[in-house]
Amino acid sequence: MSTDTRSASPTRLTPSELGRLLADGRGPRLIDVRTPAEFKTSHIAGSYNVPLNLLREHRAELANHLDEEVVLICRSGGRAAMAEEALAEAGLPNLRVLEGGITAWDSAGQSLEYGEPHWDLERQVRLVAGSIVLATGIAGIFVPGLHLVGTFVGGGLVFAAITNTCGMGMMLSKLPYNRGPRTSIQDVVASLKGRS
Repeated sequence: MSTDTRSASPTRLTPSELGRLLADGRGPRLIDVRTPAEFKTSHIAGSYNVPLNLLREHRAELANHLDEEVVLICRSGGRAAMAEEALAEAGLPNLRVLEGGITAWDSAGQSLEYGEPHWDLERQVRLVAGSIVLATGIAGIFVPGLHLVGTFVGGGLVFAAITNTCGMGMMLSKLPYNRGPRTSIQDVVASLKGRS
């Protein structure tokens, strides 16, 4: 019988499977693709922060420095799946995604390193979208047709769910609040090379 710890979906890894690999000292490279500010709030010890937009832009260069198994991490799995696709296009074969992301990892009772608290992107999207819908709904009482802005936002959220992308989230990730300390490809490559 095989001792492979992979789940039924070979590109997905459950928190308990990853926890066992890390405890056994067979831990793969952990690449966290959230924003630097989200990463700073909480992350798995030993993980590297490579924000999704930076990863997409420099995927070929990163692939040259990731020759062992890699586990991609985000808040809930969506951005990590996009990172998996980008790195697979660059020819990196040993990719897995942490199923359920940091949220599932934390819920499973696995340990995290904590820093300064920060709202994650999904919460920010809910605040901005809800505020737009609420404000235009109320203002629509006095300005006919303004409520349609809320309808447009709702349509955008439906599109985001269907395509598993979020334009509002991508825009919010570029704000100074989410950028945190500037992450450059040179810093990422240097830290990857520095791992023993």
